[in-house]
Amino acid sequence: MNINLTLIGQVIAFFGFVMFCMKFVWPPIVAAMQERERKIADGLAAADRASHDLELAQEKALDRLKEAKTEAAGIVDSANKRANQLIEEAKQAAVVEAERVKASARAEIEQETNRARETLRSQVAALSLAGAEKVLGASIDRQAHADLVNNLAAEL
Repeated sequence: MNINLTLIGQVIAFFGFVMFCMKFVWPPIVAAMQERERKIADGLAAADRASHDLELAQEKALDRLKEAKTEAAGIVDSANKRANQLIEEAKQAAVVEAERVKASARAEIEQETNRARETLRSQVAALSLAGAEKVLGASIDRQAHADLVNNLAAEL
């Protein structure tokens, strides 16, 4: 066997094999690799978008949390103001009620004083008449001297 002829046959067979592989085997492998590369690139782009979306969502959540805190602080402040207002209104109502009770008590005391004075005047008049009857030793006409006793009682 001739080495040169075998070598040329092997080279021709190898080029035939390479040509066969380039025509039938290589394109599906390249297509699969390109498809895989495209999927990886899409996955990386989706991961980047998801990361960016996550950052935006976190910023949005922080903004909403800040707004909620501000709104809650406003609500608490308004509740405190309303509570203070209610306390002041209750104090004013209590003062008005106390003044009303004082005025009512004063009026009642005045009425009781007047009743006591009237009772005292009538008792003084009766005692005066009884004393005058005893002093004079005679009966005094109560009807005749009623005006005199009433004037005396009014002066007391």
